Amino acid sequence: MGEARDGVKVKRVVFVTVGTTCFDALVKVADCQEVKDELYRRGYTDLLIQMGRGSYLPAKSTGDDGSLAVDYFTFSSSIVDHLRSASLVISHAGSGSIFETLQLGKPLIVVVNEDLMDNHQSELAEELAERKHLYCSRPLTLHQTIASMDLNSLVPYTPGDATPVAKLINRFLGFPEES
Repeated sequence: MGEARDGVKVKRVVFVTVGTTCFDALVKVADCQEVKDELYRRGYTDLLIQMGRGSYLPAKSTGDDGSLAVDYFTFSSSIVDHLRSASLVISHAGSGSIFETLQLGKPLIVVVNEDLMDNHQSELAEELAERKHLYCSRPLTLHQTIASMDLNSLVPYTPGDATPVAKLINRFLGFPEES
């Protein structure tokens, strides 16, 4: 699938990351045929899954049979290159992964881990989804989110200026104000 440019198939990578956690529910759903077929229908060519501490092993595929190519790995010293080369990122709800992806301007679907007890991460993901910076999903709704997403409707994320907060904290701690 991926559009051909000068006769060469353009690679469109979906990068799935669970960070350093174990989030087999996300890895399994990303690896399910229904999700892979939907990604392929939408023009993606490759699925790369960073599976962290999980025990579920996705099914590798070269994509030579006219389907999505699938590969996976556990950890990397830095995922920034994978994020940069991705056309779409599907991530756990860790704030580091979310903000790193948004700052690179990549379309993002955040999948909330419902097995976590005090899930403050879902609040962050839901707030950013409400502001239209990303899509928020659960493992059971990932296919539906992919099928209905309109990446053109996402609003680029612009980090705020933390200077006023830093000045307030410095003043509170008794540090002299900088000019």
